[in-house]
Amino acid sequence: MIRVQPKEGEPLEKTLRRLRKICNNEGVTKAVKRHSYYEKPSVRERRRVRERLKTIRLASKLQGSSGD
Repeated sequence: MIRVQPKEGEPLEKTLRRLRKICNNEGVTKAVKRHSYYEKPSVRERRRVRERLKTIRLASKLQGSSGD
């Protein structure tokens, strides 16, 4: 469970912004959106393949640009 303690004199908006940032970094937001509706197994597999390809492309792009 993610908890955010408000700092002394910190506005509520800033505390909520920190909470949202932590949730995004942990992947909680994506998980909630993904589980909000049923996803067929074939669609789930296609999404996972797309995510893997995206990761591979990004890694190769970063590896290629660091050598310049």
